[in-house]
Formats: sequence, structure tokens, C-alpha cells
Amino acid sequence: MKTHLALLRGINVSGHNMIKMDILKMLLENAGFQNVRTYIQSGNVFVDSEEKHGASVGFKIKQEIFKELGLEVPVVVIGKEDLESCFKNNSYLKEKACDTKKLYVAFLSKELQGSAINDLKISQFKPDEAAIDKSRIYIKYAVGAGKTRLDQKYIEKKLNVVATIRNWNTVTTLLEMFD
Repeated sequence: MKTHLALLRGINVSGHNMIKMDILKMLLENAGFQNVRTYIQSGNVFVDSEEKHGASVGFKIKQEIFKELGLEVPVVVIGKEDLESCFKNNSYLKEKACDTKKLYVAFLSKELQGSAINDLKISQFKPDEAAIDKSRIYIKYAVGAGKTRLDQKYIEKKLNVVATIRNWNTVTTLLEMFD
């Protein structure tokens, strides 16, 4: 058995793609996943599966949600190692007086080349900052996530990926929940 963390994008936001977590839990248990547990209403779901590959788990979850609820929900699946890497590789954490309330991570559906940062044209979002680390983008918002155009939709369009963004507090809690 392997534990996977499925990050569902765009559920329970502004009244769209509403999925109650107890319904999602039951749906995934009925699909054969074990030890299903959720964290907050924004679509963070831990599942245990015999399947070793996150992409296969994500595909199955996406299919089940569509089949049972009729909702098209993108899913990015990550492992504990991915979250541990967030802490090791997030250069913004090394800054003095780092305000973690302004740190976010965009989890991507595929690994990017380092040159992909050029495709984001990040300079047009100054003073917001971003750095790519394989299948993650670390984002430091100057003011806040609600006041920027450097969001999930922009990232998906520019990089041709599925992306879902979590704040640093959530990332920290999710890593703790793996244990």
C-alpha cells in the first residue's frame, strides 16, 4: 500500500464544483481506495492504494468524481517526498524575516525544464516572485494571492499544465498529516 495525496483543483470555490468532503470520502472508498482522509474543504485528499503511480491514482479519482458527481475536476497527485522537497528546495524560506503567509506552492501535473520560468514572464508581476523546481512553482506574493494575476489560470495557460496552488500553511499541515 502506498499513500498518495490528491490535490483537487477548483472545488468548493465561490459556489462552483461543490463537493462535500464526506461525500468525496465515501465515493473514493467505494472506488477501492483505503484510509481516505481529507483536509479542509479545498480538495486535499489522502488515499492509500496498491497503485504506485500517482498519475494513475489521479486519473481514477478524476474518473470517479465525473462518473458519480458529473464534475470535471483536475487532480494532481503527489507523494510525501514531494512535500519534503518543498521544504528543502523553497529558497524563499531561507530569506531573513520570511513571511510564510505570502508563500504559496503551485503543484503541476508534469515536470518542467528550468527554462520554463521564462515562459511565465514573471517580471510583469513584480513585486511578486516565483521560482520553478521541477513540478512545483514556489510563489512569493508581495501583497497576497487575491491581488495578483499570477494565479493558477495564468500558470496553466502559459505552461500548458494542470496546476493547483496551496498556501504554505496548508503545505506544512499536509506534510504533518503524512506522518
